Amino acid sequence: MNALVPLPVLLPLCVTGLKLAIGPRLHRLQRFISIAVLGAVLVLSVLLMVAADRHGPLSVHLGDFAPPVGITLVADRLAGLMLTVSSAVTLLVLVYSLGQGMADRDDQAPVGVFHPAYLILVAGVSCTFLAGDLVNLYVGFEIMLVASFVLLTIGGTATRIRAGSTYVIISLFSSVLFLVAIAMTYAVAGTVNLAQLAQRLQEVPLGVRTLLEAMLLTVFAIKAAVFPLAAWLPDSYPTAPAPVTAVFAGLLTKVGVYSMLRTQTLLFPGHRLGDLLMLAALASMVVGILGAVAQTDLKRVLSFTLISHIGYMVFGIALAGHGSISGAIVYVAHHITVQTTLFLVAGLIERRDGTTELTRLGGLARAAPLLAVLFFVPAMNLAGIPPLSGFIGKLGLMRAGIDAGGAWAWALVAGSAATSLLTLYVMAKVWNLAFWRDAPPGAEEEGVVLESSDDDESDDDDEGAEEAGGAAGSGSDLPVPAGAVVAAGFLGQSITTTKRLPWPMLAATGAAVALGLSYTVLGGPLTTFTQAAATELLARTPYIEAVLGR
Repeated sequence: MNALVPLPVLLPLCVTGLKLAIGPRLHRLQRFISIAVLGAVLVLSVLLMVAADRHGPLSVHLGDFAPPVGITLVADRLAGLMLTVSSAVTLLVLVYSLGQGMADRDDQAPVGVFHPAYLILVAGVSCTFLAGDLVNLYVGFEIMLVASFVLLTIGGTATRIRAGSTYVIISLFSSVLFLVAIAMTYAVAGTVNLAQLAQRLQEVPLGVRTLLEAMLLTVFAIKAAVFPLAAWLPDSYPTAPAPVTAVFAGLLTKVGVYSMLRTQTLLFPGHRLGDLLMLAALASMVVGILGAVAQTDLKRVLSFTLISHIGYMVFGIALAGHGSISGAIVYVAHHITVQTTLFLVAGLIERRDGTTELTRLGGLARAAPLLAVLFFVPAMNLAGIPPLSGFIGKLGLMRAGIDAGGAWAWALVAGSAATSLLTLYVMAKVWNLAFWRDAPPGAEEEGVVLESSDDDESDDDDEGAEEAGGAAGSGSDLPVPAGAVVAAGFLGQSITTTKRLPWPMLAATGAAVALGLSYTVLGGPLTTFTQAAATELLARTPYIEAVLGR
């Protein structure tokens, strides 16, 4: 079973080479290969999760080089669960993107570009979850950075280039800081292998150990968009195409949270920066949700709620107790799925009505009841309405805070409750404006061609005729709605609104909703699993013995 551990990383990378060789030809084969590979990664992830639960952590030393020389990959309960959830989400988002025609119906952004970049992103995420040393954790981050810049800026519009550049600058800064932290760690401990560091860092002077902890936390807090290091996120994510935004919001920030969870429990038990983490968690929750209250665009609302709910996960890590770690793991799995689903729904709304600006939406509950259901269920899940999985995770975290006691813990409990209520208010606001009230005057009708500032006349003619499917004419002779900001098109160019949404987009979104609901149905087994994962993380010995053999 140990031989399966590298496959979630190797499969997407190897197939990426094949797809680059195929190029922009054979679209059906490209689609089949992508779906088959991500399906195989999902099956492998489930197998690894089950094996880690039954037999303990699995490890493999590539090339059979023992630490600290070789590359070590480790799959324990936490890594197995993260792999499974991320694999399921990336598969659903790929199906959604195919339905939207992101990669299949535009010669300027062929499958030869989007699919390889997407598979490389999946490989980077898997590498991060399985990394058994700091260098390969860094490599996983860099793989994701390269792929994410391609996906964020695909189409080359001015808005996406600007937002992508901000993302890359921030990411490069965190990468440089990460390299410095790795170099300092190797200098004081003589290794970067996590299992060996778990033993050797306890002998390092307290001041040096605290400095290393602070540097690693800063790196991971930037990746996770923890306040006050989250200013880059609200402007970077909403400009990308809906599937790209969805997978970024669902996964990339959680990679940072996962890294914090792994290093804080394994390398820095009884950490001295707990109070600082609690402050950051509280600030993330409060500032993020207040930012969401002030927004009128659905994508920006969801971006700020993303920052806010990262605070719940940092809350659990900061308390560093069994109950809080278990609650944080539940909440990470829940939030990956629910946040991705909500961004997919935002993409459906944008495809149907040409905008996600709430002041220009209305009447969707009557006009598109299926779309209303697809939004309502994950929205209530995000708000933590019982008995949904969001409530299970929040309840576990708040109980852990009450059990821990102390001023900071009680402040976090109060902040968690207030944030949950404000999240419910924000979701109710979105529901009332976009779904419940009547459509405002001037709402777009089906077949209206919406343009962005980067379009030219030839783009309008080509793309409008392609997307409209004969529903309406296309080209620059049609009116451009005032204030329209279009990012629904794969290239950020003109699209034609349609009330008949592609069935793969609806099916993928519905499956994501069902996946989120499955955490509620399987709440008992999920909680039992996360409690076992928390026990394993805090014990540290199973991980160390699996890697070092003693």
